[in-house]
Amino acid sequence: MSGQYEKAFLESIEHPEAFWGKAAEQIHWHKPFQQVLDQSKAPFYDWFSGGELNTCYNAVDAHVNAGRGEQTAVIYDSPVTNTITKYTYAQLLDKVAKFAGVLVNNGVVKGDRVIIYMPMIPETVIAMLACARIGAVHSVVFGGFAPQELAVRINDAQPKLILSASCGIEGARVIEYKPLLDRAMDLATYKPDKCIIFQRPQVRSNLFEGRDLDWAEQEQHAEHVGCTMVKSTDPLYILYTSGTTGIPKGIVRDNGGHAVALKWTMKNIYNVEPGDVFWAGSDVGWVVGHSYIVYAPLLYGCTTVLYEGKPIGTPDPGAFWRVISQHNVKVLFCAPTVLRAIKKEDPNGEYLKKYDLAGFKYLFQAGERLDPDTYHWASNLLKVPVIDHWWQTETGWAVASNCVGLELLPIKAGSPTKPVPGYQVVVMDEEGQVLPRGKEGTIAIKLPLPPGNLTTLWQNDQKYKESYLEHYPGFYLTGDGGYFDQDGYIYIMGRIDDVINVAGHRLSTGAMEEILASHDEVAECAVIGVADGLRGEIPLGFVVLKNGVTKAPGIIVQELISMVRDRIGAFAYLRNVAVVKRLPKTRSGKILRSTMRKIADSQAYVVPPTIDDPVILGEITSSLQTIGYAAGTQR
Repeated sequence: MSGQYEKAFLESIEHPEAFWGKAAEQIHWHKPFQQVLDQSKAPFYDWFSGGELNTCYNAVDAHVNAGRGEQTAVIYDSPVTNTITKYTYAQLLDKVAKFAGVLVNNGVVKGDRVIIYMPMIPETVIAMLACARIGAVHSVVFGGFAPQELAVRINDAQPKLILSASCGIEGARVIEYKPLLDRAMDLATYKPDKCIIFQRPQVRSNLFEGRDLDWAEQEQHAEHVGCTMVKSTDPLYILYTSGTTGIPKGIVRDNGGHAVALKWTMKNIYNVEPGDVFWAGSDVGWVVGHSYIVYAPLLYGCTTVLYEGKPIGTPDPGAFWRVISQHNVKVLFCAPTVLRAIKKEDPNGEYLKKYDLAGFKYLFQAGERLDPDTYHWASNLLKVPVIDHWWQTETGWAVASNCVGLELLPIKAGSPTKPVPGYQVVVMDEEGQVLPRGKEGTIAIKLPLPPGNLTTLWQNDQKYKESYLEHYPGFYLTGDGGYFDQDGYIYIMGRIDDVINVAGHRLSTGAMEEILASHDEVAECAVIGVADGLRGEIPLGFVVLKNGVTKAPGIIVQELISMVRDRIGAFAYLRNVAVVKRLPKTRSGKILRSTMRKIADSQAYVVPPTIDDPVILGEITSSLQTIGYAAGTQR
């Protein structure tokens, strides 16, 4: 296998049309594509133009038609409802075709948008696939999102229908969705025709006559519907991601390029085979859920796990190990925050000892940087390769990874290894000059982006160009900073706005976080830059301590300050570290550093709609006041 990565990478860069044309042979095309890559409309690129296909057919029908209908397609594992249900590919096809009939009965046609505002239940996956089946464009909004944010997405996508459920379950909390949806409908200037509500037994919603329809009743009156073929370049879905202006950006994913790229990744990045059990411990509201709970595993013929629970508390820190053992999971893909949560509750891995993980081969990490301390903890505990890989909502799949299906390269803690075939990644300075290895700068990707990446923003080509393409002409701006080492391994040091300038010294807060995380008593941490009248900016640290720590917090803080001074230098000027119970995060596990920065700088801030628990911001405010910082005001 030696050299397989290098061979694939060079072919993808030097002969992209041959490389991706070969990958496209694994997809069922109703009408063959005429051109692998059409660059005539640059900087907008079309992959597999002229081709027609159906993503749902490739993800479901094709496996049934190939005689594999009795294989398990989806395992729904819900510790919060004490439910485990398995669906074969044949059963999934039956349910998807039936619900596609519900959509058709309610006037949805090819090109219409459908917003899906639902929890982690099988009906959510069924709804996504049913939209794809008839050529409708789905836009999944994380269940429980604030009404104002949902309203913004309704106005932008202008959906024909909204699909929702009576409630979601977040740990021990039952969250009613219908009041949130009703409020969003009141706020939205665009009014969808109807809402179809799946009634869960935990809560039953009141339905408004004339607008709201009962999911189960609608299914009773629906016929099975076949697949509608769409152009390769037609949109499959819109997924909203945060914009710097506070207005969300609607990432548009096509059908053809998406199917080709995702199916290719399952073997080449994750090293799974059809029939293997693959688990992405995310939510369908995020890009990871789209790509690796729903589409990629099903396109490749794997069994995918749909988990409605938490890494801790449902019921204990052994929850993930139980799922891996019980369902014989081969690959788990989750965010580093999952590991840190488990590590905080069970630092010695006592719960792991209860389970047999013999079939478990790889742990993949993404969503935020995997710090070396967490990497070593997981690697030592699990005795399998722990692989950080880096990608974005916009890219839809990994930009950098250890592609274990090609060959397992040596792992370096703190690095997501090397660019994945298809991505020509460079590090640039502020003038757009490519920097040599070892020099830190802004990470960009040479155009055209490989298939499966965003094609534009929903009905906003100009914003797409402004946000991603104009900073470095001919390149896609990732917004992340980092560098290549002498072996060609890439290091992602965080968003470029996380580089702070301390008295003329440009310093990475990611490097400081790495040092704080290496302390034996620290479970997780964050470092932000705050305004300083003398030095411009100075770093401010936040740490969550492990359970059972007996050493005084003040002593730990002094040790942390000394560690940064010793390893970076006194010029880093880390003088304050706040010990907090928990860090504010999005539901996908990203730490809300920009909000923390505004609080510390006494600026007005808006509670982010993606926040997991708004109460944490009050705790952060109190901690900052304790160490002498004023607090921002919520607006």
